[in-house]
Amino acid sequence: MGNISEIIKAGGIILIALSCISVYSIAIILERWFTFRKISKYYAGLRKQMTLFLRTGDISSVRDFCTLNDSPTSAIILSLMRSRASKSEKREFAGRASDKYITDISSRISILATIGSVSPFVGLFGTVLGVMRAFRDLSAASGAGPSVVALGISEALVNTAAGLFVAVPAVVFYNWFANRANDFSSDLNWFAEQLIESAPDAPKNI
Repeated sequence: MGNISEIIKAGGIILIALSCISVYSIAIILERWFTFRKISKYYAGLRKQMTLFLRTGDISSVRDFCTLNDSPTSAIILSLMRSRASKSEKREFAGRASDKYITDISSRISILATIGSVSPFVGLFGTVLGVMRAFRDLSAASGAGPSVVALGISEALVNTAAGLFVAVPAVVFYNWFANRANDFSSDLNWFAEQLIESAPDAPKNI
């Protein structure tokens, strides 16, 4: 316990700030993880129903699945199924709705990118402050050797390590979530395109 308290004391306010950022980052990662896992399970079920529809031509299974599963994707698909617009208008609607949906589920993961970019610099700032303090202590301690500086610098480097500790998971999970969001976008566009292509053309006014 003594070593831990000494490390916290050496890191100072910067280490405390990085600890708070780390807790916030972990909270976002866990929240997005469960959200994306729920979306993945939903898309797997919808993909199964869409495959069945393409094989049999019976669209009722897709309609029933979307009716029973309340989600933005279900709302988009049901709107396409009920729409009497032309195929080009449906594609335009599906594109806008898909972009909005992906933007919504990706809104919080951009925070992880910010944390991953900023945390190492926050840690480096704490290290610089620690090195400055070490040299100040050296100048104040008459007759002290280089060990005073070495000890101060080693303590200051804890902030650099903490900054990297916070940044690495944030960057890794940001990239993973961003890739999953792109997959969801591709899947949603595929669902919409299959429904649009299977629907008859809207009647033209004569």
